[in-house]
Amino acid sequence: MSTEILIADPLTPSSARVRYVSEGKRVDSQRESHPRDAAHELADGPDDADGAGQGRGQDAEAAAPTTTPAVAATRPSLFSDYIQLTKPRIVTMILVTTVASAMIAAGGWIATLDMLWLLMGTAMVAGSAGAANQIWERRIDCNMTRTASRPLPAERVKLLPAILYTAALVVIGTAILVWQFGYAPALAGVATWLLYVLVYTPMKTRTAWNTTVGAVAGALPVLMGYTAAGGGIGDWTGWLLVAVLAAWQYPHFMAIAWLYRRQYGEAGFCMSTTVDPSGRSAGAQSIAGSIAILGCSVALCVIPGGSIPGTIIASVAAIFACYPMLRASIRFSATPDDVMARKLLRSSLLVLPAVLAIVTVRTVL
Repeated sequence: MSTEILIADPLTPSSARVRYVSEGKRVDSQRESHPRDAAHELADGPDDADGAGQGRGQDAEAAAPTTTPAVAATRPSLFSDYIQLTKPRIVTMILVTTVASAMIAAGGWIATLDMLWLLMGTAMVAGSAGAANQIWERRIDCNMTRTASRPLPAERVKLLPAILYTAALVVIGTAILVWQFGYAPALAGVATWLLYVLVYTPMKTRTAWNTTVGAVAGALPVLMGYTAAGGGIGDWTGWLLVAVLAAWQYPHFMAIAWLYRRQYGEAGFCMSTTVDPSGRSAGAQSIAGSIAILGCSVALCVIPGGSIPGTIIASVAAIFACYPMLRASIRFSATPDDVMARKLLRSSLLVLPAVLAIVTVRTVL
């Protein structure tokens, strides 16, 4: 649930042709080894793709109704298709932030069984949002190289089972959160789902402001972990954690939006890099996000109070952790090209876990 949180290595523009044969139809897709979709997804924002790639729809040719051994060997299993529907990389990143926010709220590790229930409920709600996003965009996904091989556009999963699966995940996940932790984390999860699926997803084809909405949707799951571990919904710490996640998504996603700008444009998505192809807007937003995450990170190091040396050490560590992304954002703004965008993306993948680790250690010690 985010403007797309990508976790995989985006940096090698290699590709492999993959062909799926299903019910007498052939779907050709090109899988590129680039960063994969957080957020905007769960945020979704963008999944990932190389700016040089060209969007592809479904092949118009008919294929033989039988599947060759080579095709069968590369075809994903039905189980893996349903896992892919949930956008597992984004879910993984959300679970990492959930653990950190829960530990910050509790001032240490919470009971293992409680943590497992929290992760299960959060994963199901987040996975449902990712699946709902793919259901909504299944036709658009046919037109983009990076998404044409997803289960729905490739017709490996039918629409009705996907809808039932999505509904079951969000209902069961929400029930787990209410049962184990009360209404606050469950409401945070439902708010995230509604914002991501019903507001952010349709906005992607209408306005570049979808990035802002996706950033908020991608950050709200932090409150699920924070409130489940005893934090209050109105606590400054909880909302500063939300601000860190939201701010981080700007430089992270602007790098992705630049690399995938051609595919986004061909598919009809309205992103900063398609509205302003010069990259100036994307660069400015990257710098603003980098400065915001630096300020919020330092504030999170100061709020717990305690010894002055501990506060200073944690604050300096947070500044050093954020600086590479700020520097990469400035360079990308000055020279918006694929090389600078990849450097910015690489730095963003390191900054968030580093900041969360520093704030968590500062809180629990």
